[in-house]
Amino acid sequence: MLCSAMGPRGFPLLLLVLLSCCASASTQAVATPAVATPAAATPALATPAAATPAVATPAVDTPAAATPAVATPTMTEEDLNSTEATPATLRPSSSPRTPGTPRAPELSGPRPTPVTDVAALCVCDLLPAQCDVNCCCDPDCSTMDFSVFSACSVPVVTGDGQFCSQKAAVYSMNLTADPPHRVFRLTEQINPSIFCVHISNYKPALSFANPEVPNENNFDRLMQASGGFTLSVESDVPSTASSDASQPTKYEYGVPLQTAGASSGSFLRLPSPLTSSLCTDQNPAAFLVSQAFECSRRVDIEECEGMEALSMAYYSSPAILRVPNSTTQVSIKIQSVMYRSLNHTLTRLEGHGVLRPSLVSTGQDRLCSNVVLQVKYSLLYTATGQIQEASLSLVLGTFSSTVTLLQQKFEIHFIQHGSKPVPRSGNPGYRVGLPLAAGFQPQKGSGIIQTTNRQGQFTILRSAGAQDCLASEGLRDPVLFGYNVQSGCQLRLTGAIPCGILAQKIQGLLRGQAFPDYVAAFGNSRAQDVQDWVPVRYVTHSSNVKGPCQLPVALGIEVKWTKYGSLLNPQARIVNVTAQLFSIPEPLPGPERTIVISTTVTFVDVSAPAEAGFRAPPTINARLPFSFFFPFV
Repeated sequence: MLCSAMGPRGFPLLLLVLLSCCASASTQAVATPAVATPAAATPALATPAAATPAVATPAVDTPAAATPAVATPTMTEEDLNSTEATPATLRPSSSPRTPGTPRAPELSGPRPTPVTDVAALCVCDLLPAQCDVNCCCDPDCSTMDFSVFSACSVPVVTGDGQFCSQKAAVYSMNLTADPPHRVFRLTEQINPSIFCVHISNYKPALSFANPEVPNENNFDRLMQASGGFTLSVESDVPSTASSDASQPTKYEYGVPLQTAGASSGSFLRLPSPLTSSLCTDQNPAAFLVSQAFECSRRVDIEECEGMEALSMAYYSSPAILRVPNSTTQVSIKIQSVMYRSLNHTLTRLEGHGVLRPSLVSTGQDRLCSNVVLQVKYSLLYTATGQIQEASLSLVLGTFSSTVTLLQQKFEIHFIQHGSKPVPRSGNPGYRVGLPLAAGFQPQKGSGIIQTTNRQGQFTILRSAGAQDCLASEGLRDPVLFGYNVQSGCQLRLTGAIPCGILAQKIQGLLRGQAFPDYVAAFGNSRAQDVQDWVPVRYVTHSSNVKGPCQLPVALGIEVKWTKYGSLLNPQARIVNVTAQLFSIPEPLPGPERTIVISTTVTFVDVSAPAEAGFRAPPTINARLPFSFFFPFV
């Protein structure tokens, strides 16, 4: 009736009122479950992306929902624009992580509170709820405990030394007080370095995070967090270029010598004792490592023919590879075979080939002959690290049925191809009767230069039967270690000879053509080891009688040496060499004059007497605490 009364002109107004009523009703229908039921608001807040429109819209637009909305948190426009979530109600988003973004570390428990106050730090506090002796920072110690302390075991406690400025707790004991007490000071220390830390703004770095232990519940989650496993499939067949590049072309020092065999792990074996005196056959021979072993092997007379370690073929059959992993083989040639009988006489065997152990019965006893007693390998190698030749020297023998342990010796040494043996005067110390090794140093820092003639490195004037210096000029004898020598000759002068020319001629006769500057301290000193050479001190002595010219007439060489090393096998070592040239005034002129020239060599033993040395007994430096005997003293 109202609609018809209003007529066509009132129709728009009526339509507007109806639409307002419908909108109000729908708004109340939506707002009622969201506000009246607080339990429904909680899951809506669990996801921040969905919580904003679901809760904030009715709380702002609908006044009817304002009263119950107090129980749920409301969000203003400022809250909607904020990116900070409330930790009490919001959880991390379940959206996938962008690849390449670093993942925040997950903690299985809360971090312990870091201790940054140096006054609360105590590194000597080891006993819980007890006072540690001399630990001045122990909070469990009382004033009575401090009175018996002798010192503070940790006098200064500081933090991280990389800071520019830090606190330091200084502890000390006042022992002059009665009773003694602890003194505590808190000071400020300045780091003088310009590269120091001013302030630490990352507090979690002060403590360690507890790692999460994987179990059956969190294993899948930890696998996803770690990104899973990364497997790379490689071809089983290597390429030719890579295999050739990785293959060594020479032997290096200490590399085992490979032999031809079915497996790549075949090496030349050199038996040696391991944990006991028994022989172990698994010791590989290494390149340029000369070795010598002596060990025992358990033998049984009934099984001697079947034991490989007693046969010649066991040591001569392997073929050494010229270089590692190559196909070129170097056969081992038998150089010599010696046979040692039961009475220890040696006999050289010729043209018998490879002998095998054989069992022989002699009356009531049984013998096993042709067994290997000694093995000696000699390998010739080149400068490029290749094996060129290999030779074998053997000593065979016989043992009876009463022998249960057979003694064997094994040796290997290396010789470089093209090298010549260098004569030595001892190894390492000098041997009596061998010449002294001497040479020159052309410039400071360089090695010693020696002549190839070992007998002509350090020489003296040779005495001739005619005692004529000019007739024996150029004939000289080497200085032999341990031999005191005196030699001389006569120089006859006729007519007037200038003194300067005469002095130069006589000095050349005494010193020789090349007088050395250095003498080797040991008989095997190498030329490149300058520290093993002793300089020759040259001293000139002139006569007290003043004259226009001085003529040298005598050369005295004094060599001081000492015993070096063990008392059981001392080695002779030269420690000082002095050459003294003695001169006299020129004799009076006359129709014929004779000058006697002499040379002496003296060896002086300057070894100190050997004394048995014992280590000094330990001293106990202990201090009792103050008032230790209180109240008795």
